[in-house]
Amino acid sequence: MKAVIIENYGGKEELKDAVVADPKAGAGQVVVQLKATSINPIDWKLREGYLKQMMDWPFPIILGWDAAGIISEVGADVTDWQVGDKVFARPETTRFGTYAEYTVVDAPLLAKIPDNVSFEEAASIPLAGLTAWQALFDHGSLQAGEKVLIHAGAGGVGTLAIQLAKNAGAYVVTTASEKNAAFLKELGADEVIDYRTTNFADVLTDIDLVFDTMGGDIQKDSFQVLKEGTGRLISIVSEPDQDLAKAKNILAKSIWLQPNGEQLQKIADLMASGKVKAVVGETFPFSAKGVYDAHALSETHHAKGKIVVRFE
Repeated sequence: MKAVIIENYGGKEELKDAVVADPKAGAGQVVVQLKATSINPIDWKLREGYLKQMMDWPFPIILGWDAAGIISEVGADVTDWQVGDKVFARPETTRFGTYAEYTVVDAPLLAKIPDNVSFEEAASIPLAGLTAWQALFDHGSLQAGEKVLIHAGAGGVGTLAIQLAKNAGAYVVTTASEKNAAFLKELGADEVIDYRTTNFADVLTDIDLVFDTMGGDIQKDSFQVLKEGTGRLISIVSEPDQDLAKAKNILAKSIWLQPNGEQLQKIADLMASGKVKAVVGETFPFSAKGVYDAHALSETHHAKGKIVVRFE
């Protein structure tokens, strides 16, 4: 099969077209013929070598951890899925990712693509959607009526977090540029703060939950707006300062996504009913050049929604 691989850590020029062996489904697994995948910051962070201590893999490495396509092979002990099913998933993190025509997925990680959702839309959801779900609900314990601040609302994770939080009955505040304010309000944001003109820490108080996608000074300033004693700060970028957390007697932690087919199916059901929609900003063709261009856009940190790679 065709794949886009890296054989060394480094810049985008390390992305190469290659022909590699087709994957085979083991017990409890399926093979998915990819119709689309998407780009996440973990892709280019791993390509650059920033995560090599955490993921000490031999080369070549196939990046990518969003799968949307059609099941082409079913392994032993798989009873809930069959060849021809349209599925999407955030597969386990291995060196055999989704920048390839076929990929292996553990059956419990699969979810059905709703009839009203395209492969491109489905591919944009798994990693970002599960990240948002787990940050808001599993770790952030967000409840109806609470106030949540979601940083960088126009990004891939942010657009989904806004919708999931609003659907759960929260009051949703987000930071973004003015040009995206109307769009984010359509998604469900109650308040959009223009980060270019306003410091959120000057205008917000009594926030129950901060979902930090930025780190650095933004994470540090987020402590100021949280409710003392009951506030929570959940980060997906860096470990929060525990001295600041203790000073306000609040929960502050960084999390790492756990692939979860059951949660992905819940998001799929919300998409089927129109309560959550995918936001695909840009689409690129599947090739080393297409992935190169997709990484370049992701690295700007200013992509709107998700960046998708489509298999022709």
